[in-house]
Amino acid sequence: MKRRLAARVAGTVLLAAGTVAALTMPATATESAPPETPVVTQLDAMQRDLGLTREQALQRLDQEADAARAEHALRQTLGSTYGGAYFDPQLGQLVVLVTDEARFDEVRAAGAVPKKADFSAEQLNGVIEGLNARSANAPRSISGWYAKASENSVIVTTRPGSEAQAAKFVQATGVLTDAVRVVESLENPRTYAVVGGNAYYIGSGSRCSVGFSVQGGFVTAGHCGQAGATTSQPTGRFEGSTFPGDDYAWVSVSSDTPQPLVNRYDGSTVGVAGSTEASEGASICRSGSTTGWHCGSLEAKNQTVQYPQGTVTGLTRTNVCAEPGDSGGSFISDDQAQGVTSGGSGNCSSGGTTYFQPVNEILQVYGLTLLTQ
Repeated sequence: MKRRLAARVAGTVLLAAGTVAALTMPATATESAPPETPVVTQLDAMQRDLGLTREQALQRLDQEADAARAEHALRQTLGSTYGGAYFDPQLGQLVVLVTDEARFDEVRAAGAVPKKADFSAEQLNGVIEGLNARSANAPRSISGWYAKASENSVIVTTRPGSEAQAAKFVQATGVLTDAVRVVESLENPRTYAVVGGNAYYIGSGSRCSVGFSVQGGFVTAGHCGQAGATTSQPTGRFEGSTFPGDDYAWVSVSSDTPQPLVNRYDGSTVGVAGSTEASEGASICRSGSTTGWHCGSLEAKNQTVQYPQGTVTGLTRTNVCAEPGDSGGSFISDDQAQGVTSGGSGNCSSGGTTYFQPVNEILQVYGLTLLTQ
């Protein structure tokens, strides 16, 4: 353990004085330049946002890496009996839901904790697909829905006083209603305006955030620009963009050299080593120029969000705060790329909910190669 923890600390990459990594903040200020952000290291952010000591933060990163590997393996081997999985910070282990108790020993052998599930992950995802298919009929009081592994159910969020209306919609879709729970919520999802972290500029000057570097460019949020739009700082072009439905895009660059780094707004970067998907409950951090570097927890996957511009499916839900200006920026768990900021509710003063578009889907759709160290 000590050897692994030391390696993490040594992995911090400091920016030399007078140099700027490719795709970081522009050197000259403009009217739409991002505000100054406080210096916060990755461990500082985890301690501040998750209430951990430094040693606890380092230990949790190692536990979550083990959980991610176990989840990936068990999702394949358990097949139709797999009910989902989540990281339990109190146990420091992955909890795996299984519909067949005869498979519990298999889960334990992988270093995880088994738990009986009423519904398989396949059934829960089927509910999501059924709701998505009827999303045009959903009342505007409903802000979205997502599969929650720790509750072995699909959660539908709706504004206060509209629970009955939301339940009626769920019934009308014909999905497995026993697997659905309606929750009243103050969430009011919106995309974050076109400004952001590790800035790039679109067209005449609107601004968004670089997500992750890929071979030939970078990925970002789809609502930042349409295919064919040009960018500056770095100079590039939107080669593909989808929003709503999904919220992803990729930009090719012509001169700047993309690097496998994420800006931590403390004079350092974190290197990207891959894109292994983190477990529900794992810690996760976000980079954006409006609010800097913030961390929180991954709350749920396969979130459907009803934005004013339209419905977006397949997002991941977090309790990391964000504000207008953070769109398109990086979501990362330890050194594993997770996704690009889409939108959310709340702010970094009172807290909030933020969604990201998973990066692996973007890579697959456009046939891109993530740059790694």
